[in-house]
Amino acid sequence: MTVIDANRMHEIETRYPEYFHRSFRQRFGGLMILIATLLYSLYAVWFFDLPKLFAEAHWERVGIYLSQWVSYDVQPEFRIEDDGSIDIRYPRFSPLGDNPHPDWLVNNADGSITVLISGTSRSVTVSKSETIVTAHGVSVPVEVSSGAPKVIGPVPGWMTIYDDNVLADLGFAGNVSISVDRVKIRKRFIGWVNFIFDTQSSFFDKPVGEVVSLIVSGPRIKRDQSNLSLAFDDIWNNSEWQHGDVWTKLFQTIVMAFLGTLLGSLTAFPLAFLAARNITPNRLLNQVLKRFFDFLRSVDMLIWALFLTRAFGPGPLAGSGAIFLTETGTLGKLYSEGLENIDNKPREGVKSTGAQTVLVHRYGIMPQIVPVFVSQTLYQWESNVRGATIIGAVGAGGIGLKLWEAMRTNANWENVAYMVILILIVVFIFDTASNALRHRLMGTKAH
Repeated sequence: MTVIDANRMHEIETRYPEYFHRSFRQRFGGLMILIATLLYSLYAVWFFDLPKLFAEAHWERVGIYLSQWVSYDVQPEFRIEDDGSIDIRYPRFSPLGDNPHPDWLVNNADGSITVLISGTSRSVTVSKSETIVTAHGVSVPVEVSSGAPKVIGPVPGWMTIYDDNVLADLGFAGNVSISVDRVKIRKRFIGWVNFIFDTQSSFFDKPVGEVVSLIVSGPRIKRDQSNLSLAFDDIWNNSEWQHGDVWTKLFQTIVMAFLGTLLGSLTAFPLAFLAARNITPNRLLNQVLKRFFDFLRSVDMLIWALFLTRAFGPGPLAGSGAIFLTETGTLGKLYSEGLENIDNKPREGVKSTGAQTVLVHRYGIMPQIVPVFVSQTLYQWESNVRGATIIGAVGAGGIGLKLWEAMRTNANWENVAYMVILILIVVFIFDTASNALRHRLMGTKAH
């Protein structure tokens, strides 16, 4: 064991004062940051009234929306006529077509109709005097012959009684609304119905093998058009999924992002040379241009889109203009800061040969900044593909407007899922491509 005397201890303290004479900030800085973070979190909880917000939130809608993203429903309505017959009606734009005969709807010998909601474990049998709902291992009869529907026997927890109807919740499989003269059923299916061909198509409800056979070697369905061309038209002009319009709007979004970023970079590039202090020694001009860049990028792209849609009307021109203005400010700032951080030795070397200013910039500055500028521009382009989707919701064109229209109906969530997936695929592709280009330009390996 080594013993250190007082002189040796004093020598060590003098040599390493940062370890023996730490300031208040060094000793308690971490604790103060932790306390400040905790206090700010408590303030945020109070300011946003989070307990009340979470208590009043409609969490049940999350499950409803998610289920509609991956499924569709059919809504037959059974009307009980005065003579005791049962008339079956479907909504005008039923996914099963105008005259469906589904195998899950069974006509019984006694005149009643059984709807198989989820196999035989969940079903609804409709007759002129009562409706029997079978679910969760029990069958609950509901009498409909009197003035109001009446549940016979104990009421299960998945069934709710109102003044003029009875609602049975069958979970993801669907639900049943029973009134005196009609029974409405919502039966849910997994998948996206009519995604390829809608009910108006000549290929609707045909097996895949038959469709392929018709396209390859079958007789023409329309005399003046080949079956291949007809199939493509039916897919492209699908009235329910609107593939043609969705893909056109998606292409508009990509073009908006490309055009806005390209024009912004072309405008910001020469202005950045004037804004850089080490390139243009004019203090006033430097400050004016930098404040101009700050103004352009401080106004959000969404706000620019709102201004331009009022000026030019809704459409992709307003979207491209909004991206152009924002990117001029953002790239102008990035470019000018990049120029101010270059190594001046190559520039001074070229300048010492008596070369003109253009040649000094070309050979003394450009080799240093081009990879960085291209990398920054590619990153902004990738980001603007996502941004173009958002500004489309305010009328600036592109798939964002289409997405907003589908969400506003509160019923076409499968279409929302379709467009979200397309956007994710496009963003992924552009992210991968821009990353590869950036690493190639910078001479680094992509991970």
